[in-house]
Amino acid sequence: MSEPTSGRPLGAQLSHMLRARGVDVIFGIPGVHNQEMYRGIEEAGITHVLTRHEQGAGFMADGYARATGRPGICYIITGPGLCNIMTPLGQAYSDSISVLAISSCLPQGGTDDGRLHEMLDQRGAGAAVCDWSHEAESPEDAYARIDQALAEFRDRRPRPKHLQVPIPMLEGAAPEFPAEPVQQPAPPLAPYAGQIDEAAKLLAAARRPLVIVGGGARSAAPAARALAADLKAASLASYAGRGVIDPDDPLHLGSVLARPDSAEMIASSDCVLVVGSVLAEVDIWRDNPGFCEGAKVIRIDIDPSVLARDPRVDLAIRADAGLALEALSAALSGAAIQSTWTALEAEAARRRWRAQVEAERPGILPVADVMREVLPEDALIYSDMTQFAYATKEIYPLKHPGLWHHPYGFGTLGYALPAAIGGKIGVGDRAVIAIAGDYGFQYTIQELGVAVELGLSLPILLWDNGKLGEIEASMVRAQIAPNAVIQRNPDFIKLAEAYGAASAQPSSLAEFRRDLAAALKEEGPTIIRVTSDVALS
Repeated sequence: MSEPTSGRPLGAQLSHMLRARGVDVIFGIPGVHNQEMYRGIEEAGITHVLTRHEQGAGFMADGYARATGRPGICYIITGPGLCNIMTPLGQAYSDSISVLAISSCLPQGGTDDGRLHEMLDQRGAGAAVCDWSHEAESPEDAYARIDQALAEFRDRRPRPKHLQVPIPMLEGAAPEFPAEPVQQPAPPLAPYAGQIDEAAKLLAAARRPLVIVGGGARSAAPAARALAADLKAASLASYAGRGVIDPDDPLHLGSVLARPDSAEMIASSDCVLVVGSVLAEVDIWRDNPGFCEGAKVIRIDIDPSVLARDPRVDLAIRADAGLALEALSAALSGAAIQSTWTALEAEAARRRWRAQVEAERPGILPVADVMREVLPEDALIYSDMTQFAYATKEIYPLKHPGLWHHPYGFGTLGYALPAAIGGKIGVGDRAVIAIAGDYGFQYTIQELGVAVELGLSLPILLWDNGKLGEIEASMVRAQIAPNAVIQRNPDFIKLAEAYGAASAQPSSLAEFRRDLAAALKEEGPTIIRVTSDVALS
């Protein structure tokens, strides 16, 4: 016996279901093949953000998810729409971000009969960059997959999902969606007590305990700070883990895992605790972290695949980071800690690494220092693949985790502006800033229209060196004559005016301080074009 219909087409039902599950913002672009999904948006009470490109929709959803902790949702059209959002979905996959892309699809897709927006394998294309990509077999199946995605965002390592729904199914009447999700969230995964006791013994016996935190430890910052203090341990953070440990902790070394000589500091440790970090290539930029022979390595992670593929791990604890670290602190209570790390040693290392960054990329750190003075402590920063970000994210201290967002793994150009727009939509009056290079900014520059349209107060620090500076430097190091690294830029100030945005072009650090402060109060976005000459004036 079939379920009674709701009187609404499935396309409208999807929006009502999402609203019932707590979704209040959707990013996307309507088209003839997904217009049925737009039938129910306003009635459901969801705000739709019209982006200028599906890539912008994906990055905005990513930025929204990072800022709010809630999933970013996109409505996408068949064929080119799905292709256009694949880059942001790949970025969300590599950085463990909760993005759900719901697209339409052609019935009997892939038959190569010349239909509009036809692809040979649209579902397979989504699967290449998502945790899973599924085609709904029925309205009930679509509802179940949405609930599955939302549950997995909470209970597992979050990664993007793609659900596609055939156009005739979107147009057809559908039964009501379940009032409550069938799949309820699971409680945080607690650690095994025996493993915690073993880890506590190893750490208590260490003379040079070292804690390395990654993005997977963001929600465990209080427990991570308490444990590091109890152990008198030195600590390092991946770029995504910045702010987990208080930067004012005298034994915190910073987010300098990619510094070549950080391997020496790691090698000096006799017991290393790694929490919520893959220690991937984009974290360390070398073949291995530098664990010394004989050192004990303990890893805590929610993802079993991360634990399984590390041959150097002595103790792998699959658990929620917060619960595991709290249990460790309890197990270490009263232990005689013998750490030999000193604040002077840590301070000397921090000074050395800052000097290295300043020498490698002159003119950036003075601008970053002013930025830090002007921005509120809880400001959200979204950066692109640009030299300014490469330098700054190594030395810019963050008092709290989850404040600086960057396309770490996939490394996509054009991320900062749309992601910052999504973040700003998510947090409202809280300060948000985008940082982009002159080249990467032009990948998604059209999304400036969205920020103007919505009246978003959004400073955009545009680092303009008139070329692909990082690629030029890489070619020189490889003894390749630099080729195709110089481009003709538009007049960014006039471009801002054309979109209706404010602009500034400071010629000194004092002017940059003034312009950034003003941009934070502007009722709309502001492009602040900055060159390395600013630091010299």
